[in-house]
Amino acid sequence: MDDKKKQNQINIELSEDVAQGIYSNLAIITHSSSEFVLDFVRMMPGVPKAKVQSRIILTPEHAKRLLMALQDNIGKYEAVHGKIKDVQGGGPVMPMNFGGPTAQA
Repeated sequence: MDDKKKQNQINIELSEDVAQGIYSNLAIITHSSSEFVLDFVRMMPGVPKAKVQSRIILTPEHAKRLLMALQDNIGKYEAVHGKIKDVQGGGPVMPMNFGGPTAQA
């Protein structure tokens, strides 16, 4: 491998506890002029209270990169496994300020 490729490599460490992952079936996205906040929540049937399992804070540029990466990966997934069913309105109704700031344009 040449030196330029070695310089562009990033060594990423994944600890055992993070590798286990966190299950989430709801994401709440808010934003300000300088950041996007993604709160990942686990909703359980019959339980009126839910807890934020993880919060990710991104710059607008990184949020857009995430969007493009998700679109690319969903396209690859659907090419192999078929179209993902569009789900509209089937989830829980949440207040727009669920535990955080209200989104601003």
